[in-house]
Amino acid sequence: MRQVQCAVLVAAMAVAAVAALPRPAGADPIPQGWKAHNMKPVGYSDMGGRPPFKLAIKRVGDRWYLYTGHLWHDGWSIVDVTDPTNPRHVKFIPGMPNSWNIQVTLHDNLMITALQRKAPAWGGDAKLPASDGIIIWDISDPLNPKELSRWSSGQGGTHRNSYPGGRYAYLSSGYPGYAGGNLLVIMDVSDPKNPKEVGKWAQPGMNKAAGETMRPNTPYGFHGPAVVSPDGRTLVMAFSPSLVTLDISDPSKPQEIGRLDFSPPFINAGSQSLHSALPLWDRNLVVVSSEASNERCNEGLNFAGLVDIKDLKRPRLMSLFPLPQPPAGEPYKNFCEKGGRFGPHNVNHEVHLPDVEKPGDLIYLTYFNAGLRVFDIKDPISPKETGWFIPPQPLKRYGPQPPNDLVQQSEDVLVDTRGYIYLDDKHWGLFILRYTGPDQPKPTAK
Repeated sequence: MRQVQCAVLVAAMAVAAVAALPRPAGADPIPQGWKAHNMKPVGYSDMGGRPPFKLAIKRVGDRWYLYTGHLWHDGWSIVDVTDPTNPRHVKFIPGMPNSWNIQVTLHDNLMITALQRKAPAWGGDAKLPASDGIIIWDISDPLNPKELSRWSSGQGGTHRNSYPGGRYAYLSSGYPGYAGGNLLVIMDVSDPKNPKEVGKWAQPGMNKAAGETMRPNTPYGFHGPAVVSPDGRTLVMAFSPSLVTLDISDPSKPQEIGRLDFSPPFINAGSQSLHSALPLWDRNLVVVSSEASNERCNEGLNFAGLVDIKDLKRPRLMSLFPLPQPPAGEPYKNFCEKGGRFGPHNVNHEVHLPDVEKPGDLIYLTYFNAGLRVFDIKDPISPKETGWFIPPQPLKRYGPQPPNDLVQQSEDVLVDTRGYIYLDDKHWGLFILRYTGPDQPKPTAK
């Protein structure tokens, strides 16, 4: 109880501190009603009424540009975050109708955006056409992306793709003849006007065209993203039901090195069963997490934790992150009772970007109705929660999810090398935060 009271006191002090910060003329006011521990908001943008989703960032000279996808609005946005106290929504680029344009990844002057049919529960119309695959953009002019090419997956579209720079992009893609969800497709983008598929990998049992059969009561599917080792020879991914490591020395023939199954016993919800895998190559660790799927925790247990990969052939679950608890005084005894989805979603995953903070002792993880949580993994056997930020209660519904309870639903997070934390919420906009707790990494931006 004392710890919770302390958290509330710190939150109240943070409110007073932020109120004292000078706000630039014309800046969108930070919505009131947020709660925090060892975290404070410094800026906010309502994004022109288009709440953002996936986030990526690019520094050009002395300017910082955030690129976002959208859940409820078909297209992408560019936000100038050079002054984090006054983020400026500078452009909306219309996307493909009736399609998810929610995912974006980039490096250098190439940006890859995903196209995927929008499900009816998310506002799509099953009777209307939709787009699938990827669009490759030239962003050498950061405010005026130029489309270079498109690639069609032929089935279902792509989701959380990764482009770490160089020759290859790694796609989470539907594929003709395969069942159970997306699989890994390796794409040669060295000629971005003519991308070419060079390799693919799927869980055994997914190749329906070859007569394979999936295991019953087992979730399948690759949510993405894939993360490649610094030497470019090893790939780590959360591919339900397993954490999988691949040898990609020959990208045309990826070979499995090792795996660790998570479902069962954890949540069984397709590709969300194991949603994220963030390797910490310097420590032989992988941060793993599922994605909450159903409102009010009406599903198997969601989780986040650490896996030891010193032996790539035999990864082992090392520890689990503590379950976030509500602040004192809330009318519910746990976040499941609050409504909406509660559980992990995205980490600060775009670490291949030169302008994104590299993983240290702090792991930033969104938790839907519990906002953003910060975990200290200095001791990987015993991770501790050291900070959190919960946006205010939403005032307006922008889209159909969650269908029953209009509550906070924070989904993506990105941290830049200045130490600024970007957090979205599907019924608010873009929050920009600072972590004020222990083990703060030193900014590395020059």
